[in-house]
Amino acid sequence: MALYTLPDMPYDYGALEPAMSGEILQLHHSKHHAAYVKGANDGLEKLAEAREKGDFATLVGLEKTFAFNLSGHVLHSIFWGNLSPDGGDRPDGELAAAIDEHFGSFDAFAGQLSAATKGVQGSGWGVLAWEPLGRQLIVEQVYDHHGNVGQGATPLLVFDAWEHAYYLQYRNVRPDYVDRLWNLVNWSDVIARFDAARATSPKI
Repeated sequence: MALYTLPDMPYDYGALEPAMSGEILQLHHSKHHAAYVKGANDGLEKLAEAREKGDFATLVGLEKTFAFNLSGHVLHSIFWGNLSPDGGDRPDGELAAAIDEHFGSFDAFAGQLSAATKGVQGSGWGVLAWEPLGRQLIVEQVYDHHGNVGQGATPLLVFDAWEHAYYLQYRNVRPDYVDRLWNLVNWSDVIARFDAARATSPKI
């Protein structure tokens, strides 16, 4: 039985135009994200088969593939919630104060996240995350879909820098796509993730 399912989109495929075309969004969600969901479920089945047979010769590859697909599913699920046809502007309240505290200003933060996303080598993500040990906001680059598990940071706002997220519309001009994403950010969703992340206490 499948453990992971493709979430419904919180808006129509065409709702984010003109910043993100309906064609791209449909392909991105129904094909790419769906493939990660299937890959994660297939990975669980193959790992179970390996355990049953006691044959772990391919375990390293199975674990890596499972992590890749599951992380892709998680990051895309966050991405859809991070975006809204009514998005944009800036956050307020405690998230705004934390951004000022940890980055100096909203503009400094936005500049760093934009640069991190635009500068991903190959495929990956730019991420605003809550780092629980230092209890601070950080910006990080996630390559492919693999997160930085060592610091255990919780993603709050993710910008997809894979070519399938923008190439049909922006061709090879990733910076234009990233700049347009700021007009779609659903700060209510980011704030909710921020509040939930801060409510947990890390244990090492």
